[in-house]
Amino acid sequence: QVQLVESGGGLVQAGGSLTLSCAASGRPVSSYSMAWFRQAPGKEREFVAAITWNGGTLYYADSVKGRFTISRDNAKNTVYLQLNSLKPEDTAVYYCAARSRGGAYYSTDNYDFFGQGTQVTVSS
Repeated sequence: QVQLVESGGGLVQAGGSLTLSCAASGRPVSSYSMAWFRQAPGKEREFVAAITWNGGTLYYADSVKGRFTISRDNAKNTVYLQLNSLKPEDTAVYYCAARSRGGAYYSTDNYDFFGQGTQVTVSS
């Protein structure tokens, strides 16, 4: 089992920045692909960004491309999401996810573990 704990969320004004962290425990996630998803009230959970096990390939949703950056530190068993130029529509609970299998990187169905989430609220 892998436990994921997100942190770093909060309230920020539009145009501001936040850095989210996802600390993994239970087993090393160095061989896992990792991702961030988010869910706004009344909406389905949506893909935000993903990173392969060695950080060699990154994927982003079109809505965050150029503003958000995903990275990982396998030595610390931690994944990060840097959020810049935040907009009110970025308000959501952000979830970290891990998977050891293939399939579409943007689908929640292909992830084995999820954290409890961290709230990001962007005021206008």
